[in-house]
Amino acid sequence: MWGIRRENTMWGDEAVTYRLGQRELYRLWETAQQVDLVHALYYAVMHVVFDVFGAGLLSLRLPSVLAMAAAAAGVGLLGLLLAGPRAGVTAGLVFALLPQVQKYAQEGRSYAMVCAVIAWATCALVVSSSRRGRWRWTVYGFAMLLACLLHEFAVLALAAHGVTLIVSHSPKAVLRAWSVTAAGVVAGLLPLAIVSAGQSEQVSWIGEPVRPYPWLAAVMVGLVCARAPLRSQGTVRLTALAVPLLLLPGALLLMVSLVKPIFVDRYVLFGDIGLALLLGAFLEYVHRMPRYTWTVYVAVPAALVALAPLSSSLRTPQSRSNDATAIGAAVRTEGRPGDGLLYLSSQHRTLTAAAPDDTRLLVDIALARDPVASNTLAGVERPAPEIAARMKQFDRIVVVRAAGIHAPGDPREKAKKNTLLRHFRAHTTNEVNGARVTLYTRN
Repeated sequence: MWGIRRENTMWGDEAVTYRLGQRELYRLWETAQQVDLVHALYYAVMHVVFDVFGAGLLSLRLPSVLAMAAAAAGVGLLGLLLAGPRAGVTAGLVFALLPQVQKYAQEGRSYAMVCAVIAWATCALVVSSSRRGRWRWTVYGFAMLLACLLHEFAVLALAAHGVTLIVSHSPKAVLRAWSVTAAGVVAGLLPLAIVSAGQSEQVSWIGEPVRPYPWLAAVMVGLVCARAPLRSQGTVRLTALAVPLLLLPGALLLMVSLVKPIFVDRYVLFGDIGLALLLGAFLEYVHRMPRYTWTVYVAVPAALVALAPLSSSLRTPQSRSNDATAIGAAVRTEGRPGDGLLYLSSQHRTLTAAAPDDTRLLVDIALARDPVASNTLAGVERPAPEIAARMKQFDRIVVVRAAGIHAPGDPREKAKKNTLLRHFRAHTTNEVNGARVTLYTRN
């Protein structure tokens, strides 16, 4: 909860959650058929949250806080099942302190919920592999399907679980039960995957792997810990579970990215479950060695002190790739009532949607149908010639250029840029986190 409001700011993806979560469920469903289907279940959950508690920064982020707390509890239980109580407590605490976990625990997106469901599904897997009972496999299957419906890439955790059972030399009956359950999960996910494949332009902004280095660092640390003789108990070894969960999902996404860039660090956030288990078991191993016990009591406080500045920075607007609140405020500052408003590209309209009062007095030149009426994220724009003609009717136009999605081949974007170049000149520019807001005046 520390710094959960992040100085009363919101970034672009959260702004999408904020607006879509307030739409009626039937409109949300119609929107999901055109765009963002992969997050439809999460938006439906947030719709219920907003209905019950009202829309605001706290209600936007509190579900993620609670979900990540549940994930930490699941990691603690996994450590207990696999390596004993001390390793379990340590793993749960380590998980909560990991920088990536702290970051997405305070974000109005689905990744914390995915982590929580995968952590508890993994607990069900461990229990199911050592005790008979179809209902346990049913619980595991439903939990994994829920995680996949919250975000499709959770299916990579399912693959990691399969590797775990294979390297643990699980009995044929266990492998057969997992295979049947996994097939059910994939079958349940398949319709979503097929339909959402038609919305792949949503990830066109990924030009190269996004922030792979935190994941690579986590893999290196985890593999070093795995080299130690870590304590394990039960039919599934801790390293056999933790290493595939940490390594496999990210490695698969990076391999696919050689053909089509698709790796984003938050897509494999659940890999931190494996890292926390390895770190927890490693600290427990060091603590068991009398000669090195003192290093734990030195290393842990030192790590906490070292993490303090990073933890603090994660709770600032600058920790995100853009600041939708600041962008909206810049538009309000640059514009006057009746001025034109233009977005380059149209997808950046979502950055000011969270606070409509910032743009209420300006005229959105290119907009033909607003996002709600058109069941889209950013609305439907007019044809290129009409946009150019309307631009010439204004003496002042506020232009929003943001980092991320661009459509250089779109005739609408060409018309906007050419008209600005020929008939307007830049007057003032306001640089904010993730965007540039410029006031153009007629030549």
